[in-house]
Amino acid sequence: MPTYHYRCRSCGNELEVFQKMSDNALTNCPKCEKDELERVISAEGGFVLKGSGFYGTDYNKSRKDPPAQSPCSAGSCASGSCPMADK
Repeated sequence: MPTYHYRCRSCGNELEVFQKMSDNALTNCPKCEKDELERVISAEGGFVLKGSGFYGTDYNKSRKDPPAQSPCSAGSCASGSCPMADK
């Protein structure tokens, strides 16, 4: 269920309400009891993933495994037994 932000045009009271998307917008301010309540568009997201959930481990394309270590960087070539020489 999304969180909707409301502000009263009369007294300035602000509140957040969990509502179904099919519910009608609220109009009556609980503080001053006038019909001056309006829904406010906010920049905050209503859906937030926190922690190391599925996105961070399964669907995040920017996360890459470290490259495999080259046999040459292991020092084998310096000893004269380079495993890449036969390829």
